[in-house]
Amino acid sequence: MNTGTAETVSAKEKLIVALDFESADEALRLYGELRDAAGMFKVGSQLFTTAGPDLVRRLVNEGARIFLDLKFHDIPNTVAATAREAVRLGVALFNVHAAGGTEMMRRAADATAEEAARLGVQKPSLIGVTVLTSMDSDVLSETGVEAASVEEQVRRLARLADAAGLDGVVASPHEIVPVRESVGRAGFLVVTPGITPSAAAYADQKRVTSPAEAVRRGADFVVVGRAILNSPDPRRAARAVVEEMENGRIS
Repeated sequence: MNTGTAETVSAKEKLIVALDFESADEALRLYGELRDAAGMFKVGSQLFTTAGPDLVRRLVNEGARIFLDLKFHDIPNTVAATAREAVRLGVALFNVHAAGGTEMMRRAADATAEEAARLGVQKPSLIGVTVLTSMDSDVLSETGVEAASVEEQVRRLARLADAAGLDGVVASPHEIVPVRESVGRAGFLVVTPGITPSAAAYADQKRVTSPAEAVRRGADFVVVGRAILNSPDPRRAARAVVEEMENGRIS
């Protein structure tokens, strides 16, 4: 399933709504409410742990384009096998940790393409997670990455993902331009979390910005969670995000 690029998709299609819920019922309810208001829906670790692959299959069968956000990071053989399972689920987009290295990413990319060809389905896009939006230089230093700033580490991992044949990366809004500078391949996707239509940054996300600014910087897709999920009118909130991207407003 082709995810497109920033130039070829509408503002609505650029919006990925994070289904960060504790139950399948909540996720299905919100999908039913927003299925025509967003282009894709993210199933992350919390929801996948509680509801499993059956929920993903149900959402796909109901027409949802799913971003499976499980950030696979393991030995190359295990990640390749997991990539095949993600293809079988019918997701549009899924990710691995770029920090897993070139061989792990290349094996995942090869397995994704091979399984899609075997099944006769469109290959989902596979992207690499660079540096989580919760991390800053202090956290990088704690993990042993002391010689590089966040931007330098994102650039390095984006280049690795590109060389390994991935379709793009996950990067914070602050690293969109550095990724574009580091990887010149046409169609290389940048999926951007840390997006909020309000001026207030979330306490656990240090590198955030607005939807309009993320798109202006070159994001292909923006992931929005709490600003929509916690709204008394999620459909209206989703439409406001899309309108902001269309009109170029910065909240």
